Amino acid sequence: DEDAFNLNPPVAGQIKDAQVRGNPVVMRSLLGYVAASRAALGGQKAFMDATKFLVANMLRSMAKKLEIEMLYGQVGYGALDAAASGANITIATAEWAPGIWAGAEGMPIEIRDSAGATSKGEFTVVSVNMDTRVITLSASPAGTAAGDVIWHKGAYGNEFPGIHKILTITSGTLFNINVGTYNLFRGNQYSASGAALSFSKLNQAAARAVEKGLDSKLLALVNPRGWANMLNDQAALRRYDDSYSKDKAEVGSKGILFHSQNGEIEIEPSIYVKEGYAYLLDVEGWFRVGSTDMTFKRPGQGEEFFRDLENSAAYELRLYSDQAVFCMAPARNVLIKNIVNAT
Repeated sequence: DEDAFNLNPPVAGQIKDAQVRGNPVVMRSLLGYVAASRAALGGQKAFMDATKFLVANMLRSMAKKLEIEMLYGQVGYGALDAAASGANITIATAEWAPGIWAGAEGMPIEIRDSAGATSKGEFTVVSVNMDTRVITLSASPAGTAAGDVIWHKGAYGNEFPGIHKILTITSGTLFNINVGTYNLFRGNQYSASGAALSFSKLNQAAARAVEKGLDSKLLALVNPRGWANMLNDQAALRRYDDSYSKDKAEVGSKGILFHSQNGEIEIEPSIYVKEGYAYLLDVEGWFRVGSTDMTFKRPGQGEEFFRDLENSAAYELRLYSDQAVFCMAPARNVLIKNIVNAT
């Protein structure tokens, strides 16, 4: 039969088992017997009112900690731009994220070298200058240098990999999968080359993911200063139609959505994104995994939230979480680096 033809032998698809586990985070707060007793005199409602601020603050603090770790787990809170000056350290501009340091007074930290191998000591944050990026510590760190990294105390070696780490792993294994062998499990990086973020650069960065099969919506997480640059860029590109009114002009926006080669790119500012970076994320490919989200329930203790302290006249309330972030297709995502925002 002249229509007959030979078929190539079948090639088996490659499916690898990713292995990912959640990492536990525990937050502790105390409620003294005296405060609890006085609140209880007013009845159940009074007791609830007295403790709700404690509970709400714990939830906010834990949510902040987890959001930072989702972005920068195994990376650190920020790198120094020079050696310490007395008890003052300055975070490099590209490494500064205002949300990480707002309200950080009293936070215990550790400083390590860029490789993480050597600890420069543990300290407590005394004050933060949000304008100059200067952090004043409880003591003067010795032997620090530019590039040293600030970690939350006890976090080094105990965090899950965050978005930044996942997208920058170019060799070895990620979630037990060899990224050198399987390039679709290796994230993309695009350099802004020391310029401000713009629509043009977002398009160029998105092309890296499109080349590897991205054909869906992207979420762009950017620093607030990068957001301001993007909004100015959008205003410069805007053309007014017949809806324009000389009596009232509305400017500004809460969000920016534009179309690119992949489809839609939605741009959102985040106070937890460092100034020198932005992230193009295929949200459908990201998941939170683990045994539990934030909870006050103690495993095996039913509804008992409070526990007596042995050596203090107080109850302890613990907020617990066991989770991690997982990406099933890092190649559909892009890290934009070397951003220098216009001022």
